[in-house]
Amino acid sequence: MKIRTRLTLLFTLITAMLLGIYSFSIYYSSKDAREKSFYGELQNEAIAKADLFFQSSLPEQEMHQLYKNNNRTLNEVQVAIYDINNQLVYHDDAKVDYVKENPEMLSQIFRKNTITFFLDDLQVIGMVYRYQGKSYAVTAAAYDQYGYEYLTHLLTISIISFISILILIYLAGIFLSKKTLSPLSGMVNQIKKITAGKLQLRLKTTQEKDELNELALSFNGMLERLENSFDAQKYFVSNISHELRTPLSAIITELELASQKDQTKEEYQQTIQYALEDARNMAKLSNSLMDLAKASYDPNEISFSEVRLDEVLLESYSRIIKENFQYKVSLNIEDTVEEHQLIIQGNEYLLQVAFNNLIDNACKYSPEHTCFINVMTNNKKLYIRFVNTGIIIAPEDLKHIFEPFYRSETSRKEKGHGIGLFLTEKIINLHEAHISVTSDADKTVFTTVFETS
Repeated sequence: MKIRTRLTLLFTLITAMLLGIYSFSIYYSSKDAREKSFYGELQNEAIAKADLFFQSSLPEQEMHQLYKNNNRTLNEVQVAIYDINNQLVYHDDAKVDYVKENPEMLSQIFRKNTITFFLDDLQVIGMVYRYQGKSYAVTAAAYDQYGYEYLTHLLTISIISFISILILIYLAGIFLSKKTLSPLSGMVNQIKKITAGKLQLRLKTTQEKDELNELALSFNGMLERLENSFDAQKYFVSNISHELRTPLSAIITELELASQKDQTKEEYQQTIQYALEDARNMAKLSNSLMDLAKASYDPNEISFSEVRLDEVLLESYSRIIKENFQYKVSLNIEDTVEEHQLIIQGNEYLLQVAFNNLIDNACKYSPEHTCFINVMTNNKKLYIRFVNTGIIIAPEDLKHIFEPFYRSETSRKEKGHGIGLFLTEKIINLHEAHISVTSDADKTVFTTVFETS
């Protein structure tokens, strides 16, 4: 079922319920008001007949005749009067006695002073009437023809109005839902045109600050991210293919040459060394890609815990020195840095990957293969600077230094794949920190900034 139909039916159902409650309340209150009003009329009629009987000189036969004449044209109230001994004093028409008073009923009237009840369709009231110090029980009964006709008419009008209003509400609901959801139908038609090859298409937006426009803006934002992701994926696959092809081609060539002619033991060993070096480069590239994949996870899926940044730096320091004996690393933590400022919520493995890349990068491009690490605090922020001296990075290269697979002319002299700094930036950003780079005066500085407590 379409939303438009569902909304229309739901709107009609809610209106029907509210209208039904309103109509029932009106009918019930009218029914109750009619009943109370007619009891009041019966009481007035009973008192009038009793006054007429006791206080006027009108003979009883004429009162009977008056009742019969009125009863031909109106639903005349039938009145009966009994004394304290339950003896009938007066009756409008004893032959056609509606109420058929009995001693129990008369006793109840004298005891309660006033009683009311229904007798089939008739309403009956019993009351005590006092005249010259004596008490009499007076009953009055009649059928409220006008009142019931009014209720029937009210019920008929209510039912007709209820059905008519529901039809109008349903038609209005169809019109309003169609008009309201027409932009959504247009969005659906636009979305159907968007495919993997047409991610540049966007939904039309307006200046309205409604939910549909917000949905269009959010959807366009998603398309923007998808387009960027697809482009990055194409770029990534293209570069990976190129990076893997080079060492693979070298290994194949070296092995083919070794298999085509006899070589000395030393030449075979040299061929194996070349192939082994290329294989290690491939393994290093593979590890970098694995780390990149981990850093690209949803932050909610990465486990975070309390991590001491000085311990991570020391671990990276030790690992780099162990793997590259010619590298030199100097770590300096200023005295103003307190212990609690070194503790953050993070992922130790990923942070170590980031710091390894920064230390390795600094040592690799420094003529002395030296990296200076300085840790300091300022305004509740922890600054970790990785400094190396030597050839500076050109301003045009600084703009692209964190892009994947980007390598400047200077960096191409050293082995690498252009993944390290891109991976490092992703890891730092995952930890809600910031990384920047400056390069001038024969010095290159990578600065990471962490929020501290």
